[in-house]
Amino acid sequence: MTLAIDQERQNPKRWRLPGGFRIKLFAYALVAPVIILILALVAYPFLFAIWVSFTDQVIGSVGQFVGFKNFEYLAGTATFWSAIWNTVTIVLVSDGLKLIIGLGLALLVHQKFPGRGIFRSFLMLPWAMPAFVAFLTWRVLYQPIGGGINLILTQTGIYPQVVDWLGQRSTAMGSVIVASVWRGFPFWFVSLLAALQSVPKELYEAAIVDGANVWQRFWSVTVPGILPVIIVTTLLSSIWTANGFEHVWLLTAGGPSDATMVFPVLAFFGMQTQRIGEAAAVSVYMLPVLAILVLFATSLMMRKED
Repeated sequence: MTLAIDQERQNPKRWRLPGGFRIKLFAYALVAPVIILILALVAYPFLFAIWVSFTDQVIGSVGQFVGFKNFEYLAGTATFWSAIWNTVTIVLVSDGLKLIIGLGLALLVHQKFPGRGIFRSFLMLPWAMPAFVAFLTWRVLYQPIGGGINLILTQTGIYPQVVDWLGQRSTAMGSVIVASVWRGFPFWFVSLLAALQSVPKELYEAAIVDGANVWQRFWSVTVPGILPVIIVTTLLSSIWTANGFEHVWLLTAGGPSDATMVFPVLAFFGMQTQRIGEAAAVSVYMLPVLAILVLFATSLMMRKED
C-alpha cells in the first residue's frame, strides 16, 4: 500500500484537455493553413481594392482618402453608363445564345449516332483553344480587307460590299457577341450533357407509358432534371462574361466610340492612366450586381432542393 502511494507521488497524473476539445483543436489546426491562405490571397486583396477605391491613389503614391469622389466622377461620365449598358447586353445576349446552342448540341450528342465521340471532341475545340489565340483569330476574320468573313460574303455574292465589322457602331457589338458565344458555348455543352446523362431513364419510360410526346417529356422530365445545372452554369458563365477582358480588348478595345466598352476594359484604362483609385472604383461598382446574381442563383438552388 505504501509502495503504491509512493509511486503515485513520483508519477502524478498529467492534466489533459477533454477529448472533444482536443478533436476540435486538431480539426482547427488542419484547417488553419487553408484559412490563412484564403485570407492572404483572397480576403486581403479584396478588402484592399475596396479601400483603394475610396482614395485618390496613383502609381507611385499612397493616396489620400477622398470618400465617394471616385464613384461620383465615374457616374458623371458617359463612358461609365455605356459600360453598364454594354456589359449587361453582352452578358444577357451571349449567355442566352450559349444556353440555346449548348442545350441543343447536348440534346443532339445525347442521342446515339455514328461518330458521336469524334463530334463531341470537335465541339470542344473552341474551349480548348487559348482565349488569346481564339479572339485574335476572330479579329483576323473580321478584317475589312482580306478578312475571311468579307471574302466569303463578297465572293459568293451574298453581300457584295465590304463591311468593317469591328470599326462601326452598328456591327461592333454583334461581332463581339458572336466571338464570345463561339468561345464559350462548349462549357454549356459539356455541363448540360453531363446533366442529361444523370437524368434517370425510368422517368422517360414512365412518361412514355403515360402518353407524353417528345415536347411534353422535355418540359416535364428533362428541364426539371437539368435545372440545377442550368442555374449553376448560368451563374458561372455570367460572372466570367461580365469579368471577361480578352474578348473585348483584343477585338475592339472598347470602341468604336465606346460602343463595346465594358467594366473590365474601363478599369484597365484607369490602370493605364495610373489612376488606381478610379480603376478600383470601377471594379467595386460591379460587386453589388455580382453579389445579387450569386444570391439569386443560390436562392433558386435552395428552393429547388426544398
